[in-house]
Amino acid sequence: MPGESVLKALHSDGTGWEKTRRLPEPSAHEDDLRTAAYQLMDATGLQRARLTGLALKGDDLIAAGRVAQQISLDRTREARLVAEDAMDRIRHRFGPDAVGPAAAMPARRAS
Repeated sequence: MPGESVLKALHSDGTGWEKTRRLPEPSAHEDDLRTAAYQLMDATGLQRARLTGLALKGDDLIAAGRVAQQISLDRTREARLVAEDAMDRIRHRFGPDAVGPAAAMPARRAS
């Protein structure tokens, strides 16, 4: 689980920069990582930059078994985390295409 996110950008003129944001706690949950990525992008203040490269990576990795789990009082967040964990287990057992958005699934005819 990453403890921080690092965003690197390369401009068309060859210059580049790197921004780092430490997560409040290590997390492997999509919402937490996506939020950190958006916060990094917002912090750059870019509006019309000509980028030729953009990379996001997780640093300060910690084994999942070593991370303490905080009890949350947010039922909506807890439900998303439980669903995400269930989807990860399904993908691990049946393959990466076993679960996904309904709009991305191939159409099947009723029999």
